[in-house]
Amino acid sequence: MLKRVHFPASLLPYLLVAPQVIITLIFFIWPASQAVYQSFLIEDAFGFSTEFVWFENFEYLLQDDHYRDSFGRTIFFSAAVAFLSMSFALILAGFADRVIRGSTTYRTLLIWPYAVAPVLAGALFLFMFNPTIGIFPYLLEMIGYDWNHYLNGSQAMFLVIIAAAWKQVAYNFLFYLAAMQSIPRSIIEAAAIDGAGPIRRFATIIFPLISPTTFFLLVINAVYAFFETFGIIHAVTQGGPANSTTTLVYKVYNDGFIGLDLGGSAAQSVILMFLVIVMTVIQFRFIEKRVQY
Repeated sequence: MLKRVHFPASLLPYLLVAPQVIITLIFFIWPASQAVYQSFLIEDAFGFSTEFVWFENFEYLLQDDHYRDSFGRTIFFSAAVAFLSMSFALILAGFADRVIRGSTTYRTLLIWPYAVAPVLAGALFLFMFNPTIGIFPYLLEMIGYDWNHYLNGSQAMFLVIIAAAWKQVAYNFLFYLAAMQSIPRSIIEAAAIDGAGPIRRFATIIFPLISPTTFFLLVINAVYAFFETFGIIHAVTQGGPANSTTTLVYKVYNDGFIGLDLGGSAAQSVILMFLVIVMTVIQFRFIEKRVQY
């Protein structure tokens, strides 16, 4: 019969988690609660007049054509960023998994871009695609294509998509490479002995086995495109031209800090917070099901 072990009460565990709890309360719980509270208010730009309006800010957003356009634009932007970054990361991880000589150097060089801040990544692509001094507009002009993302909304959207995707490729590469290296080599070798080529082995064995990683990265990249691309958009296009690159998170900044619509921007931030909570719950539910099976 096993004896029950009783540990003496101690303050040490509470002291160890106290800094994290305090940081969470100050920098997340308190701002989030203030955003929820302000989403029910209409305030003037200087905060001298405040009126409690319940859900009027949310009703206005649902009726606003510009907000609906930015919502659809954000869905397209996040889907494009997730597809491009995950596709290139999967291809690079597939090649890196087969490299024998110099594999450490090769993988290190692929991971480096993740250390670049989003604003710097945006500035880098802004210089490369500048219509006046950029190298890519010069090369495109040689083949007869006129590039000017300051005037062309489609080009501006394409530019922020590739800048955001480039920034995220290294992160996805790490997870895909780790997932591929966790696959038993005996399975891959057995398929090769049976005559399956590299493409067939990847399509029928490797990719199905790393599907949990793919779903995890899909959620992470969607959250990244929704929230963490503000610096890239602000550095490259500032939401222009004609709001063609204004996503939901950038519209919160425009309405709150530029337009001084505090209640409306707070309502938009609450909607964004709800979306990321939903995506996180879906992700954890999927992981729980995978663990059960």
